[in-house]
Amino acid sequence: MAIPFERNFDAPYGEIVALSPRIGRVLAKNPGPFTFKGTGVYILGDRDVAVIDPGPDLPEHVEALKHAIGDRRLTHILVTHTHSDHSPAAKPLKEWSGAKTYAFGPHGSGKAEEGVKVEEGGDMDFAPDVRVKDGDVITGNGFTVECVFTPGHTSNHMCFALREDDALFTGDHVMGWSTTVVTPPDGDMGSYMSSLKKLLARDDKVLWPTHGGPVRDPKPFVQAYIDHRLDREAQIVACLRDGVSTIPEMVARMYADVDKRLHPAAARSVLAHLIQMTHDGRVVVEGNGASARYRLSAEAK
Repeated sequence: MAIPFERNFDAPYGEIVALSPRIGRVLAKNPGPFTFKGTGVYILGDRDVAVIDPGPDLPEHVEALKHAIGDRRLTHILVTHTHSDHSPAAKPLKEWSGAKTYAFGPHGSGKAEEGVKVEEGGDMDFAPDVRVKDGDVITGNGFTVECVFTPGHTSNHMCFALREDDALFTGDHVMGWSTTVVTPPDGDMGSYMSSLKKLLARDDKVLWPTHGGPVRDPKPFVQAYIDHRLDREAQIVACLRDGVSTIPEMVARMYADVDKRLHPAAARSVLAHLIQMTHDGRVVVEGNGASARYRLSAEAK
C-alpha cells in the first residue's frame, strides 16, 4: 500500500515557521529512524499561545522554544502522548511560563484500569495538571481546541483539533512521513484501528503530525492507513498458511525491504496484529515470548 507522504517539509532546527496566521512550528534537533527530521512543536495563537507536544528536554531545544514564543504569553501546554520525544520539555516550559499542562493522563493511563502494567519506555515523570477526555474543549485567547481521544499508538494518545483552522494535530496517531508503530502492551491494534475510523468520520481540512509534513487531503490518507494495516493482516495470514509461524520469521519475510534497524519495532507491530487476531478468534497461539508459535484457527482456514 503506497501512502502519499509529503516529504518536502524540512525547516532549520529551532526556527519558527509560520504555517497559518494561528499556527507556527519549531523543529527539535532530534532526528532519527523513529522521529524522521525531529519533533515538530506547534505553537498556536497570537498574543497568548499554546504549545502542542513540546518535545525532548534538550537545553538547546527548550531555548529555541522560548525564543520562538518571545514576549507572548504561554498559557497552555498540550501533550498528545508521553513518548520521550513528545512530553519531557513540558517540565522546563511550565517552570519558565507557569502554563498548565493538558493531556489524557500519565504514561499507560489508558491501560491502567485494565490492570495492564506498561513498559517503562515512555516519559514516566509526566503527569498533566489537567486531565482531558474526548470532546473536552480548551479555550485560549484566540484559539479553541477540541480534544479527540485516539488510543492505539499509546493508550493515552489524544489528538487536538484547532476549530478556527479546521485542523487536527495528530501526534503519532497519523504521521507525515511513515506509518505508525503500535507496541503492546500499551499500544493496541484494535484501539488503533477504531481510532483511525474515528478520524475517517471527521471533516478536518488538514492534519498536522508531530513528525513529517502535513496531510492536506485527510480522508484518502487515513483510509490508506487503514488499508495498510489490513494489508499487514493479510500478509500475516499468508505467512501462517505457508507455515511461517514465529514473529521473527514473519518480520524477515514481511519487512525484507525495510531498514533492519526498524525490524524490532516491526516485530512489535506484528505482535499487536497477532494479539488482535487472537482476540478475534482468527489465530491460535502456543507458547509465549519470542518462541511463541501462531497458527490460523479452524474458523479462519
